[in-house]
Amino acid sequence: MTSNLFGRALGTVSPQALQRAETSRLLHSLQAAPGIRFDGSNRPVRHSTSGDGDKEGQEESIWAHRAGVNCLTIDEFEGRYMLSGGAESSILLWDLESVENTLKSSIYKPAVNASKSASSHKFGITHLSFYPFDSLAFLSTSYDHTLKIYATETLTPSASFDLNSVVYSHALSPIADHLLVACATQHPAVRLVDLRSGASAHSLAGHQGAVLSVAWSPQHDYILASGGSDGTVRLWDIRRSAGSLGVLDLEDSIGIGGEDGLGKHARPRSQGKAHVGACNGVVWTDDGQHLVTAGHDERVRVWDVSVGANALAHFGPIIKNTHLSTLLPMVVPSNVGRPGDQVMLYPNEKEIVMFDLFEGTLFKRLKAPGAAVAQASGSAGQRNIRNRVTSLAWRTGSIEMYSAHSDGVIRAWKPRTKEEVDVEKDETEQIDDGEDESRKRKRQALDDVFRDLTKQKITFT
Repeated sequence: MTSNLFGRALGTVSPQALQRAETSRLLHSLQAAPGIRFDGSNRPVRHSTSGDGDKEGQEESIWAHRAGVNCLTIDEFEGRYMLSGGAESSILLWDLESVENTLKSSIYKPAVNASKSASSHKFGITHLSFYPFDSLAFLSTSYDHTLKIYATETLTPSASFDLNSVVYSHALSPIADHLLVACATQHPAVRLVDLRSGASAHSLAGHQGAVLSVAWSPQHDYILASGGSDGTVRLWDIRRSAGSLGVLDLEDSIGIGGEDGLGKHARPRSQGKAHVGACNGVVWTDDGQHLVTAGHDERVRVWDVSVGANALAHFGPIIKNTHLSTLLPMVVPSNVGRPGDQVMLYPNEKEIVMFDLFEGTLFKRLKAPGAAVAQASGSAGQRNIRNRVTSLAWRTGSIEMYSAHSDGVIRAWKPRTKEEVDVEKDETEQIDDGEDESRKRKRQALDDVFRDLTKQKITFT
């Protein structure tokens, strides 16, 4: 950092290069933010204290959703509001700029009172997303077979669509104006719901099992990717009568050629699998040139969409993925970090792993605090579940990440450089020294009073 500042002073480092270097440094110093809690319980935070008033106990257990948190999303306009979906069907809205500070914690409370924000879903939430053109509305899907549209300010539903099968995830194009919501359901076809007409437009058939994840291209209005339990990843052009542009094949590192891989001259591939096992995660890079997929073969693969080739990025044997629910890798925005670098964060059971997206280099393993086995309570009563990271969300305009966990907790991850940790340590030591000095002064005052009383007693005798 010092060398970059010196270079900037000399004029040898551009402002853009300095900014990229700083954001890269902050990105690689992400750590669990201590003391930040999300409390969806509607109860006050209590502390246990000792007789002399010093805090000895820890804050009681604080959770966002008592039965577990299934998904998170943050609005991309201000980066201020975050939605969380619970395993018990509740949806909560959090204002990331409104926090209640206690002595040693920062407590976030729901922006809408939790008792008044009960979801109209009957079962657990599977996926949440803000409306891409206006954060005043958002979409939700659930195990109760429905897709719903909500008003963000009140968390009241304005429309509901029954798809007659479990909905694992959904996607609305961030650039198109066709307002088609793609839904990944237990039915072996991608369902398209038209928000304008309020009806299911049509289905994209091709998968041989449940569709688990869908994602619209951030660069092409009508291009969609889907991953299914049959291990295939399919590309679709919804303008075509057949729809399918073909499948991705893990054995193909060369590609099929064509004008742009998505154009009319591309030769479609009808056979091949992207994963040896279910594919439950599909995301695009923000330039629309690459697709990142995750599967039950415990592999994350990167694809060059222009030719449909496996980029052969290898992330080693540490990847874990065994659950049928959607599990999305998170590609950090390309404007964060140095030019040409692309970082991926992956929810790897009880940890979050940070990789170079194209080289597969492991940068960091972020261990999530908490017990390996957590107790969750829902309609079926209390049960023990294996604690794991279920969802990740990046905050626009900041170097911040938030993670959802099956123990019901939402955790914040912020940069903490070595210098900042050292400063915090020094401040803590100064506070401790100050408390010790205060106790010494009080003890000395008591000794002085006792000594004066003793002297007075001797005088009167």
